[in-house]
Amino acid sequence: MEKVSSTAIKNKLTALYRQYSDSIAAGMPAAINRQRESAISQFDEKGLPEKGCERYRFTDIMGAFGHTHGYAIGPQKEQVDSQKAFRCAVPGLDTYTITVGNGWIDTQNGNLPAGVTVTGLAEGAQLHPDIFEANYNRLAATKNDTIISLNTAFARGGLFLYIPDNVVVDKPIQIVNVLSGGNPLMVNQRNLIVAGRGSQAKIVFCDHTLAERQFLLNNVTEVVMLDGSQLDCYSIQNLNDHSSQISSILIEQNAGSQLLANTLTLHGGFVRNNLEVLMNGQHAEANIYGLSLPCGHQHIDNFTYIDHAVPNCTSYELYKNVLNGDSVGAFGGYVLVRPDAQKTNAMQSNKNICISPSARMYTKPQLEIYADDVKCSHGATVGQLDENALFYMRQRGIGEEEAKMMLMSAFAHEVVRTIRIPILADRYAEMIENRLRGKQAACGECFMKCDKR
Repeated sequence: MEKVSSTAIKNKLTALYRQYSDSIAAGMPAAINRQRESAISQFDEKGLPEKGCERYRFTDIMGAFGHTHGYAIGPQKEQVDSQKAFRCAVPGLDTYTITVGNGWIDTQNGNLPAGVTVTGLAEGAQLHPDIFEANYNRLAATKNDTIISLNTAFARGGLFLYIPDNVVVDKPIQIVNVLSGGNPLMVNQRNLIVAGRGSQAKIVFCDHTLAERQFLLNNVTEVVMLDGSQLDCYSIQNLNDHSSQISSILIEQNAGSQLLANTLTLHGGFVRNNLEVLMNGQHAEANIYGLSLPCGHQHIDNFTYIDHAVPNCTSYELYKNVLNGDSVGAFGGYVLVRPDAQKTNAMQSNKNICISPSARMYTKPQLEIYADDVKCSHGATVGQLDENALFYMRQRGIGEEEAKMMLMSAFAHEVVRTIRIPILADRYAEMIENRLRGKQAACGECFMKCDKR
């Protein structure tokens, strides 16, 4: 790919917005449209983040934006039947399923839990104007990240999910995000999720490509957890080698809320995951896990930011990577304990295995503590498979490749076992093994015809 300057990309995207600003704003509520001008101005002023800056220390974002992509103002004509498309993804998983095609929700092709609102952004602003107005772009606007600003400027598609107070959703909500079409496409998807007081839900995000095209998905999700709410958020990323995905999940936890977040990156040419949690109410608890399996020339970067803003909160964070081929992995983890956040308990760990000598892993865990009555720790390791364990297994008749597979699966199991949907945990483990064996699809008859590299 011929190198293109970040300034040229910035000017191109800014001009694209200016050219189509009327069409982008057409039919959208004021709560969304009033955010656009300040967002595009911030993007125009600062441009794309440069490699080496604090948030993108190990990642050149031009790997995502340095291609030529089309842009769709409205929904695409192609419809995806999620029940058909993903019949082999997690057999037996009983969920409420919502399909989002190229950033646009398909409310006709899914089923919804009683009492819960799942709809497009514009419809959500109409159905629950007070909730939408109070929360849309509230978390995103505080982030010094122009890729999020770009999303705010272009946002039209995406979804609004509202779980009312004390509603317990009886089975997982599965949100299937698919990218499809015959041409390269840039998608700016925006989501807003509000979990009411005392509500409980499990949400499974599944990101897939249905064509071997250069898709660029810039996905921003704001999540507001009100007092006593409980959310499990599982994200399975499985895009083709030619695609780029930038996922920013911004979460606010209020008093007594409990969060479990687990991100599995099976496949994707270029992946950047931002997960930021603001602990804004006492006795909130966050358990955050991630597992990435890059190979070939893939680049997968995970960035986390945990902000302990009040006392008596707990966060536990574990991210793992298994790297093969010429792949590159990166982890930047930042935990901030503010001056008033006494009795904070925070643990952060990043563990990595490089299978091949040409794989590279960059890691930078950080703690910034301004309170004195806390329990905090962080650490990172980068290494290879245990030669003594391999020797022990081979002495007992296990072949070298199978022994390596068993060790890698055991390494990944610490993340897999945290999934609180048993059938998904079993399938998760199977998908990981297939990915480590060089297979992207577990079912040879899947109509997706996934790349097996």
